[in-house]
Amino acid sequence: MSNRLLIPAAVAIAALSLAACNKGGEAPKPVEKPPVATVNGKPIPAAVFAVVAQGQTNKKPEELTAEQRKQVTEQLVELYVAAQEAEKENLQADPEVGARIEFQRLNVLASALVQKQMKGKTPTEQELRAEYDRQVAQMPKLEYHARHILVKEEQQARDAIAALNKGAKFEDLAKKVSIDGSKAQGGDLNWFTPERMVKPFAEALEKLNKGEYTKEPVKSDFGYHVILLLDTRPNNPPPFEAVKDRLAPMVQQRQLHEYIEGLRKAALIQGL
Repeated sequence: MSNRLLIPAAVAIAALSLAACNKGGEAPKPVEKPPVATVNGKPIPAAVFAVVAQGQTNKKPEELTAEQRKQVTEQLVELYVAAQEAEKENLQADPEVGARIEFQRLNVLASALVQKQMKGKTPTEQELRAEYDRQVAQMPKLEYHARHILVKEEQQARDAIAALNKGAKFEDLAKKVSIDGSKAQGGDLNWFTPERMVKPFAEALEKLNKGEYTKEPVKSDFGYHVILLLDTRPNNPPPFEAVKDRLAPMVQQRQLHEYIEGLRKAALIQGL
């Protein structure tokens, strides 16, 4: 959000006319709107009012109703009164308060830089397709269809494996002993890609052949799993046109990251 005043077109034209009449070619002074109020002699700038109004109502000052203008002004007056009292008590000297003020300052400046850097930069078709190819390359190549049995204790998992070894049907056993929400479906997890599962589960699953189940319990934060791989199929990416609109923010985020990384490399950073 910009905190610069928007000069109406008529004012801008008048300013240019005055500039032409200035002796010595002096640049015209920017037109400043009067403060919306003063608190103990301290003016509340119109620019500050505009920022708060935009944040509170998502409207420009000229779009506010009289009641909304009054509410925003009163809110600012209360803020100024409290801040002035805090300064009288020298609260800004408190290390934590000072650190929070500095953090807010840095955050505002960094946000302004990001907006300036990204303004008007619409990704090209070539950049969108490059991002699409990058995302497709990172996608898992296979989807998996599996069942599993989840129990709390390792011995319970070993007992389930022993029962399977003796010919028990996996889905019947899952309905009987599993504590997972999939138990009603016989432990059926439907189709999924490995990254959707916790790491120990995914690693064990990827080692199985079709129709095999794990011969050792697989421990995760949820308990102990017995996993049966039913089938696999190619994980086909969606067409470019179907995801094109979702790629633009990814391109912009990548460009912003590269810009910040460039600033980091050019900076003298010590202590890391």
